[in-house]
Amino acid sequence: MKVRVNAVHFSADQKLVSFIETKLQKLGTFYDRIIEGEVFLRLDKSDDSQNKIVEIKLNAPGKELFAKKKSKSFEEAADSVVEALKKQISKHKTKEGILS
Repeated sequence: MKVRVNAVHFSADQKLVSFIETKLQKLGTFYDRIIEGEVFLRLDKSDDSQNKIVEIKLNAPGKELFAKKKSKSFEEAADSVVEALKKQISKHKTKEGILS
């Protein structure tokens, strides 16, 4: 699976990018029909400590999966997004009749 990580209005640390790419590659083992993943990292301008936003869009044949989470760190938000996408993939596989 091809993964693109976009940091909006800041430059992301290579460790963070590698962490997110590793998480997404694990999703590829869960559902091998994912073609590509696009990740957007954003900083919310609020004074709240939970101002890190991670959005992930996955493209699979006939389906586009999307999740967005906000947390106090990009790593926590990425974990939450990946869990949300696992649930979406599971539902999609059930609809397709693919057994996990």
